[in-house]
Amino acid sequence: MASVATLYTPEVLALATSLAAFPLDEALTLRGEARSASCGSRLTLGLALGEDGRIARIGLAAQACAIGQAAAAIFAQGARGLTPGAIAEAEEAIGRWLETAARGEAAALPDWPGLAAIAPAAAYPGRHGAILLAWRAASAALAPR
Repeated sequence: MASVATLYTPEVLALATSLAAFPLDEALTLRGEARSASCGSRLTLGLALGEDGRIARIGLAAQACAIGQAAAAIFAQGARGLTPGAIAEAEEAIGRWLETAARGEAAALPDWPGLAAIAPAAAYPGRHGAILLAWRAASAALAPR
């Protein structure tokens, strides 16, 4: 299991504070919310899609641990320009990665830029829900109405 010093690195803490670059505003009308049952972290996400159906703008409001905030920042930095299908695929891949880690098995890091910064948190099942918050909120925002 990773040590706390390995988990809360300066990079993770910098990512957590970088959420200020993605403010949630009323113009982002596609909304989704997610909550981690394991730690109580919450995230509200707003999206705007471009004419091509790809994510054009992202805003977030998080009440989460540093890992949840860092994961949300990683999501926000990588989601722009993606389709709803790509978001769903990423959520599924990250979920599988975390499930594999929870069984104590090694798994390849999913293909999402920046995930390596929070990879040590995969060894902490109590953090898995917080890691997935942004992807789950985005899936809720993008779900057909």
